[in-house]
Amino acid sequence: MNLTLRIWRQAGPDAPGALTTYRVTGISPDMSFLEMLDTLNEELILRGEQPVAFDHDCREGICGACGMVINGRAHGPERTTTCQLHMRHFTDGDTIDVEPWRAGAFPVVRDLVVDRSAFDRIIGSGGYITAPTGSAPDAHATPVPKEAADLAFEHAECIGCGACVAACPNGSAMLFTAAKVVHLGLLPQGGPERGSRVRSMVAAMDDEGFGGCTNTGECATACPKGIPLSGIAALNREFLRGGR
Repeated sequence: MNLTLRIWRQAGPDAPGALTTYRVTGISPDMSFLEMLDTLNEELILRGEQPVAFDHDCREGICGACGMVINGRAHGPERTTTCQLHMRHFTDGDTIDVEPWRAGAFPVVRDLVVDRSAFDRIIGSGGYITAPTGSAPDAHATPVPKEAADLAFEHAECIGCGACVAACPNGSAMLFTAAKVVHLGLLPQGGPERGSRVRSMVAAMDDEGFGGCTNTGECATACPKGIPLSGIAALNREFLRGGR
């Protein structure tokens, strides 16, 4: 496959950025999107040019590090992470636009890399319990109803990639925050502080500058792990009950 790539290049947070055009040839349809970028970077290094900076880690669709906007869609044309997107989903001769997440709360660090530490601060504001409980108990020590366990696990699948924010017209982090609030609140250990947790995490989300949720549903459509939109409704109910 021979492709034309238009990639966002930006030297730093305060530097101007622009799309730069590159040609890549001999790309295997079985390559992942990141492997294709690796091939481009090898060519750039051989030419003495600066390689394209992009985030990655596990490359197994687990860590959520590899987010980028491909042809206007978070993670690209398939509902998966960028590292699990394969070049067979494109056509020989295609022009592909590659950009970083676009959100005020995710400032660009360089090229396709953005600072997503706002997510860490949201989790840090409420993703814990304050009661001293000693060492971790055995997994089966506290019974959890199957329905609650299944729903908690469904929301715990969130990998914090930020696709929900990138896809949202308002740059909202409600789906991410809802996933954390719901899965922590459903488990017995998280029950006693459900009210204070949801208020702390929503306040932290607002403080980070994320936009408001208007229920367009783009976040759930873009989520590679299928976190349901119903989680936002559950967060809203928890918020209204919080502190009572």
